[in-house]
Amino acid sequence: MTNNMIPSGNRQKLVAQGFLVPFILITSLFFLWGIAHGMLDTLNKHFQDMLQMSKAQSGMIQFSVYTAYFGMALPAGYFMKQFGYKKGIILGLSLFSLGAFLIAATTTFESFWIFLICLFIMGCGLATLETAANPYTTRLGPKESAERRINFSQSFNGMAWVIGPLIGLFIYGNNSNIVGQKLSSMILPYSVIGGIVLLVALLFVFTKLPEIKEEETFNENDHIVSSDGTLVSKPLIKYRHFVLGVIAQFCYVAAQTGIFSYLINFVTDVNQNPHFDVAYGPYFLSIGFALFMIGRMSGSFLMSIFKPTKLLSIYALMCCLLLPVVSIGAGWISLIALYGVFFFMSVMFPTIFALGIKDLGPKTKKASSFIVMSIVGGAVFPPFMGLIADKFNMSVGFFAPIPLFAFILYYGIKGYKVNIEA
Repeated sequence: MTNNMIPSGNRQKLVAQGFLVPFILITSLFFLWGIAHGMLDTLNKHFQDMLQMSKAQSGMIQFSVYTAYFGMALPAGYFMKQFGYKKGIILGLSLFSLGAFLIAATTTFESFWIFLICLFIMGCGLATLETAANPYTTRLGPKESAERRINFSQSFNGMAWVIGPLIGLFIYGNNSNIVGQKLSSMILPYSVIGGIVLLVALLFVFTKLPEIKEEETFNENDHIVSSDGTLVSKPLIKYRHFVLGVIAQFCYVAAQTGIFSYLINFVTDVNQNPHFDVAYGPYFLSIGFALFMIGRMSGSFLMSIFKPTKLLSIYALMCCLLLPVVSIGAGWISLIALYGVFFFMSVMFPTIFALGIKDLGPKTKKASSFIVMSIVGGAVFPPFMGLIADKFNMSVGFFAPIPLFAFILYYGIKGYKVNIEA
């Protein structure tokens, strides 16, 4: 038995007694925002073709959503501190639904900027949901199984990302050049999503959820002596594992969003061999998301045997090794390597999230907000990766995420350790 394995006698239950129904309801939220993100990553190529845009310009789709995460996370955290997780979830679902309905209602304008504004509103809803659901999930059972629990819930997020591109196939079916109808195929899917999300919001209104109270126990290591001799709580910036967790999450979401956004470009690039028709792009993305889902489900199981930090380190190392193979443009070998990256990225977001908020007690909600803010990495990286692809080719663009995974590797080896600065 090595230090990287968990003794079988110490393996904790996934969910605490009495919390199964809340756990199922919260897990459904992971599925809903996974659908939204899965569809989002099919839209880059669609807008490039329908509105004659460059790869860097279409990267603004991700920019608008992930900028919303940056702007909304702290307000969402403060809202939940005042009114609780349940009302925060209802607020998030309401904004999500509103954004989807606005997208459906404004497609005839064929304005990319109006579309981005609607996406921003929807992104505010997604940010609020993630600020609530991720920490809430970690609290619905023993602390020792928090990483495993959030990975299990995030598995349904991965499942939804498989379905999202298949919905995107419906959007790709529209090749109309008639003014006012170029984006008409987006009306039905976004109307349906808006309606379903609204119904789920109503379900939460009439469902009783336990309000999880953060730990308020006194710990002298969490306090410092002020100028007047009284003890005051240390600021979050003094928690090294949290600060590095924010940076690691920024790196992860930046890398993930770039890779997800440009897989279709990778398989349809005229310089790429094999080269596929754009109509088949969503199928290839869906395959990648299926591997992503399998990675999360298997990762949740493996975390009952191996330490989550060990798994995070190994998976980050594998991404660092596979991305150069993707970037050299070695045909099918590069495509298989890219699918390997999808698999090994799977456990990173939930594991980093759980490690970053570990042992923060009453600071958990605020810390969660900052980690959700770090998702802004997904806003800045796709346009940068698109610029590289526009200048060279799509394969070369996949060199860009390697340093980001290298930092995650460091976090999994050393940076996660709870070490409060004096």
